[in-house]
Amino acid sequence: MELGPKILIIKKGEHGALLFVNNTIFSAPAFPLEKVFDPTGAGDTFAGGLMGWIAKTNDLSEKNLKLAVIYGSAMASLAVEKFSLDGIRNLSNEKIMNRFNEFKKLTYFEEANL
Repeated sequence: MELGPKILIIKKGEHGALLFVNNTIFSAPAFPLEKVFDPTGAGDTFAGGLMGWIAKTNDLSEKNLKLAVIYGSAMASLAVEKFSLDGIRNLSNEKIMNRFNEFKKLTYFEEANL
């Protein structure tokens, strides 16, 4: 980031993704699946989902970039469940948002009042 980029996203395969923006580091896990059928194209699907979210929302705020990373991860998780493009070929918005919301439940927690 010292070389100029304001936003940096590092995809870590089965270990999720990291977002660096402002002075924040956001770590998103990969969506846990019982079985990965075909990981080919998962990174491209992640990137497409992430960029699609940003294009749809037209919002580069830190909060929205975090949502974009989760959306991209949710899309990648759907892609790897079947062979080649079959995991994403006929996706409905409902199925995508169901996975997105499952991801949200998996990673959400509230601050403790100590």
